[in-house]
Amino acid sequence: MIKANELRNMTADEIKMKVDSLKKELYNLRTEAEAGRVEKPHKIKDVRKDIARCETVLREKANVK
Repeated sequence: MIKANELRNMTADEIKMKVDSLKKELYNLRTEAEAGRVEKPHKIKDVRKDIARCETVLREKANVK
């Protein structure tokens, strides 16, 4: 789980790269869930929240400028 303070210290490009990797991870988790072989189903919820947290910080950075 990513802390918002950690994200605020990152640049916008770094956050965008993090969002891309989280979306790929979410896709993989969803496909595993469909196949019924996900070991930690709560991980899907955590990844979705991390994506939302990243996008919120990106929006904050865009509004400041």
